[in-house]
Amino acid sequence: MTCYNLGIRGETSSDIARRWLSEASCRLSEHCRPFLVFSFGVNDTTLENGRMRVAETQSVENTRHILMIAKQHYSVALIGPPPIADNDQNQRTEHLSRRMSEVAVREGVPFLSVFEALREDPVWMAEVSADDSAHPRAAGYEKLAALVDRWPAWWFK
Repeated sequence: MTCYNLGIRGETSSDIARRWLSEASCRLSEHCRPFLVFSFGVNDTTLENGRMRVAETQSVENTRHILMIAKQHYSVALIGPPPIADNDQNQRTEHLSRRMSEVAVREGVPFLSVFEALREDPVWMAEVSADDSAHPRAAGYEKLAALVDRWPAWWFK
């Protein structure tokens, strides 16, 4: 198994929608069984000049478009956005996560909501608060990984 993390810090769903297919296509050979896991959304809900970086309707449309195309070529899963150390942004992110879940269901793509579990997890919240308010350290990522590993739809057991 070969894994590629194609995340770029600060990118929105609009950024990902523009680049994911060309980057995935050149890395995933037609001779392998390719799996793609998407996770985005927090950056969409960040306020800039009093407005979300990506309007919710556009975030939802980006999610739909990404999943619609990806599932035609790959096994696809979507992991929802996690909470950060900002209660106001978390309200926007939680709402977007619910909307993303609805899109995934309509597209027939497995969706894992991590927002609620991580918001209630003292390790996750302490680590995002102690670092840059958005990214945990190793123990926080272990909490996220455990949620994915326990997810019945996860491919790699």
